[in-house]
Amino acid sequence: MLHKTGTRAVADEGLTTQQWAVLGALSREEVSGGMSVGDLARYLMVSRQNLSGLISRMERDGHLSGAADGRDRRSRLITMTESGRRLWAQQATPKIHEYYEQVLEDFSVDDVTHTLHYLLKLLDSMKRLDDAAQATGAGDGEEA
Repeated sequence: MLHKTGTRAVADEGLTTQQWAVLGALSREEVSGGMSVGDLARYLMVSRQNLSGLISRMERDGHLSGAADGRDRRSRLITMTESGRRLWAQQATPKIHEYYEQVLEDFSVDDVTHTLHYLLKLLDSMKRLDDAAQATGAGDGEEA
């Protein structure tokens, strides 16, 4: 439902929730020099395979750029282009904020606090399961 309704909120910009997550991750000041595909996949908790196609489409659309990492030539650093930064800051972010305001309008501050607490607790449990599967080799090749 988040994907369906969230994508609808940014559809006029030609974005999906997955693309908004990538732009959001790359918009952080601490990664202004870019992120490797592996680091981006770990940050977003998706597989490299799923992220690879998404990055290719966003490069084709002019929102991202990939270049060889000067420290490790085998790795690519992904950055937002000027077009991607403009899209994120001027078009997508205001609509994303409006979307969350609408979604949370019936929630009190306590409701939001409790919801966040339980979602983080659920995420920790999922990470434990994934870590255990990876440790026993029972993982399906997907990253956390």
